[in-house]
This record gives sequence, C-alpha cells and structure tokens, in this order.
Amino acid sequence: MSKIILHVDLNAFFAACEVLRNPTLRGKPLIVGGIGRRGIVSTASYEARKYGIHSAMPTYQAIRLCPNLIIKEPDFKLYHHYSSLFFNYLKDHVSPILEVASIDECYIDATEVLRRNRDPVTYIKNLQQTLLKEIGLACSIGVGPTKFLAKMASNYRKPLGITIYRRRELAKTLWLLPINEMYGIGKATAPRLLKLNINTIGDLAKTEDPAVKQLLGKSYYTFKDWANGRGSDEVIVEEEDPKSIGNSSTFMFDTDNYEEISALFKELSNQVSERAKREGKVGSTIQIVMRYYTFENVNRSITLNKPTNNALTIFYEAMKLFDRNYKDEPLRLLGVTLQNLSDEGSLVEQLSLFDDFSEKSKTEVIRDLLNEEYDSPPFIRLSDLRKD
Repeated sequence: MSKIILHVDLNAFFAACEVLRNPTLRGKPLIVGGIGRRGIVSTASYEARKYGIHSAMPTYQAIRLCPNLIIKEPDFKLYHHYSSLFFNYLKDHVSPILEVASIDECYIDATEVLRRNRDPVTYIKNLQQTLLKEIGLACSIGVGPTKFLAKMASNYRKPLGITIYRRRELAKTLWLLPINEMYGIGKATAPRLLKLNINTIGDLAKTEDPAVKQLLGKSYYTFKDWANGRGSDEVIVEEEDPKSIGNSSTFMFDTDNYEEISALFKELSNQVSERAKREGKVGSTIQIVMRYYTFENVNRSITLNKPTNNALTIFYEAMKLFDRNYKDEPLRLLGVTLQNLSDEGSLVEQLSLFDDFSEKSKTEVIRDLLNEEYDSPPFIRLSDLRKD
C-alpha cells in the first residue's frame, strides 16, 4: 500500500522571519541578501517579486527594478530559531518521521495520521493555517505517494498552496508541466531536452528516444521513474543531536491576564521538559519568545550554571525572563526553548530547581522567591501569596 508523503515548504522564509521581527515590513517589497556591488538576493518577499525580483539576482539589479526596495542582511541565528520552531511543531503534531531537506522545507511520512483521519484534506488545510497562526509562517504543502511527487506538488502553488498528486491522475496534472519545471532538471539540460521535443514532463515520462537516454545518462531511468510516479518514499530521520528543543502556542484571544499567561508558560515548560527527557537531553540556556498583539516578537534568554531538563526549573526561569521584559500589553503567542543541549547521561546527577541554592532548604528558597523585588509586574501577585 502506498505511503502518504508531505512536503512542507515555507514561503519566502528569510523575508517572513524579518517581518516577524519587524511587523512594519509587512506588505512592503523586501529582500534578504548581500549589500554592495557583488551582493546577491537570497530571498525576495512576494511584494518584491511583483517587480520581477527573484533569488540569485544581483542586489544592484533588484534596486533598479524597485528603487524603494528594503534590503536586510541575513541573520541566520533568527532563521534557525524559527526553523527549529517549525520542525519541532511538525514532529510533535504530525509525525516524528520527518526529514529535513533544508532550513525551510521538510518531508513527512504522514501515512498513519492521515489514514486515521476521516477528512485528510481538511486536516492538511488546518495544519497549514495552524502553522501560520502558531508560528507566523506561511507554507505550501505538497502531498504524494513519493518524495518527488510531494516536492513537485508543493512547488505548484505558492504562497499557501495545497496540491495533491495521485499516480492515477498524473497524465492530467504533473505531465502537463513544462520540462524546465521538473525537479532535478537543470537550466542547462532543459533547453537541450526541448531540442529533442521533450517539452513537458509527460513527454519525458513516455519517451524511449535513445538521444534522450544519451543526454541524461544514468539519470534517465531515475527521471523516468519519478515522472511515472515511482521513486523513493523513504523519509530519513536525521541521527544528529538536536540543537534545541522548543514549543510555542498561540492564545485563542490576545491577553494580558497573568493567570492565563502563567498557565501557558507552565504547560510549555512541561512539554519542553518531557521532550528533553524523552531524547535524553539537558540544556544550559532557556529562551522565551513573546509575540504581542502588534506581531512584535521579543526573544530573551538566560544561561544557567548547570544544565537541566527539569520542568520546574524551566518554568521558573521562563517566569523570571517574562517578569523582567514584559511590556504589560496583550500577547498573542508564547514560546519556551531549551538550548545548548548535552546528553543527560553525561551528568553525574539529575538537577532540579533547588540545586542552585546550595545549603538552603526548599522552604527558604520559596521564601526568598516571595520576597524578590521585580522590575515589572510579577506573574503572580506576591501579596496574594502572603495571606497566611
């Protein structure tokens, strides 16, 4: 029985991250790339693309096409942060069988989750909208029985497209596309195929022309299999250690209610702790993200003396970061991430919230926390806790 493979591709990813950091850029022509005569466009927003700007174009040429163009130099730390949120969300909510293809795209073996679902198409639409709401990133999703078909499907409609390629329908869908749109066919090869009357992917799927075989060499059989709906459906899960473990969630309505905010921070801290323990990891840095109702994102982090995966420790540090940086305005989203990971087994003993306080008893620690001076309104009104 065929598998169901998803290819999820973030739309104009680098530009989208810049908009999340600075919402005033939304709706404006924007590129991420090098500045100067040798600068190259890495990513162009869809507003910039209307001027004919595209990736790999020299920056000076892009400026000629759009004199009001906004240029941002790449910030890969920011992009990796959102990429991590994106991949972790898909692993937690769709399937852990996920293969990272690049910083902004991945393959997912969604066979089990979609076969259990009565309405797979609605499920995929909801996933797309939830990613946009939870993380703030738009994506296109391709669905197919092979990785190639899923990849081609996600490329078909952008932004926020959903396309399904079924083997029985390829003659009416994939085969109609120009040969230069086939994944793996380079800019140099496509014109040579056109000279051999291979104008569409369907032409390649059906041809037995020796000249085409000679042109493509051993790749001829691979491309022919891909075009006919055959090929790999194996999603390869990376063996590498994760660099961070994070979770985020969006409030149903924008809120400045401390109880709601506290409850969500606690839930996120528990989720991060559970994932870290499941993967046998501890981390020495805790980061929070706060997204305000204006879509302004604020990221703050703290590095501990000793690594941890204890939920209470993560929650406590997240609260401290929040208290010191909250602007007392309604929030849309909160996130908690455990960073600078190491193997749990490398520690002599499992740490807890109270390990950092040496000889003090737990009662003394709690008393100190209640008496701590806060620079901003605390999560929990301390006067309410002193009613004893």
